[in-house]
Amino acid sequence: MIRIGIPQALLYYQYYPMWKTFFEELGSQVVISPSTTQAMLSQGSSRVVADTCLPVKVFLGHVLSLVGKCDYIFIPAIRSVKRRVYNCSKFLGLPDMTKAVIPESPPILDIDIDINKGKRDLYQSIYKLGRRFTWNPFKVRQASMAAWQAHLDYQKLMSSHGLTPPQAIERISGTLEATPKTHSSHSTSTRGTIALIGHPYLLYDEHINHRFIHRLEQAGYKVLTPEMLTAKGLETAIVRLAGSSYWTYEEEVVGAGEHYLESEADGVIGIMTFGCGPDSVMMDMVRQQANRLKTTAFMSLTLEEHTAEAGVVTRLEAFLDMIHRRKRRQVEVCV
Repeated sequence: MIRIGIPQALLYYQYYPMWKTFFEELGSQVVISPSTTQAMLSQGSSRVVADTCLPVKVFLGHVLSLVGKCDYIFIPAIRSVKRRVYNCSKFLGLPDMTKAVIPESPPILDIDIDINKGKRDLYQSIYKLGRRFTWNPFKVRQASMAAWQAHLDYQKLMSSHGLTPPQAIERISGTLEATPKTHSSHSTSTRGTIALIGHPYLLYDEHINHRFIHRLEQAGYKVLTPEMLTAKGLETAIVRLAGSSYWTYEEEVVGAGEHYLESEADGVIGIMTFGCGPDSVMMDMVRQQANRLKTTAFMSLTLEEHTAEAGVVTRLEAFLDMIHRRKRRQVEVCV
C-alpha cells in the first residue's frame, strides 16, 4: 500500500480530513507528521535563510520528520480558492521550495489549485493527481466527491458544535469525548469569553504559541475561534469591515475579528507571525475597528522563532487582568 505523508503544519488544519479521504478512497495510507517540537523547528530553520517566515520553517521541519516514513509527500500549491482572491506567496512556491532545500525528501505530490483559472482547470489538476494511483477516471471522481463531502462535514462539525480543528479531527477519528473540552471545562465557573483570531497553523500549534488556548482555559475563560463561525457569518463580517476579500483565508482574521468585536467576546486576541505582510495589514484593520468601537478589548501577539514563553505568559496575564478590571468597573457602575 502506498504511504502518503502529510505535514501537520500550514494548511493541515483546514484541509486534512479532505486530503485524507481522497487518498484513502484511492487505496493509499495516510501518514501525518508528529506534533511540532523544538528539534523540528531548528531543523526546518537550518534549511532556509533567516528571513523565511516562521510557519514555513515549521513546515519544513515537519517534512524532514516524514523522510523515510512514507513513499510520497503531499504538498499542494494553493494559489486561490475564491475568484479574485489571492494567496500568500509562501503557499504558491511551497512544493518547489521543499524540493530545493530538502533534496532527500520522498517524491512530492503537488497539485496547482487556482479557482481563477476556472473549474475545468481545477478538475484537470485533480485528475492528474489521481492518475498517480489509478487510471480509472470514475474512481478519481468518486474520491474527489467523497473528499469534498468530508470537507463540508468537517466545517459543519466545527461551526455547529463549537469545536477547534484539532478537536474536530479527534471527533472524526473517534478519540474525542462527546462534549468538547473547550466548552465544558469551565462552563460553570467561566470568568469570561476570549476570541482568538488568526490562521490555524498559529492558533493550534502548541509549540510555537506556547499552549495559548490551554492557558486561557486554565485561567477559566471560554475560547472562541474562527472555525466556530459559519462561512456566511464570516463573509458578512468581512463585507462590513473591508467591503470584500483580497487575501485568501482573510475570514480567519478580518471576518472573525469583526464578528467577535461586535458580539460574544469580552476580549479579542489576534495572533500573527513576524514579517507576514498580509497578516500585518489585516490585523491592523481589526485593531482600528477595535479602537473605533471601544467596547471590546483587543490585543495582537506577534510570534517568531525566538519568542519566549515568559513573554507570551506575561502579556496574556496583563490582558486578562485588564479585562477583569473592566468587567468589575461595569458591575460597579450598574450597582
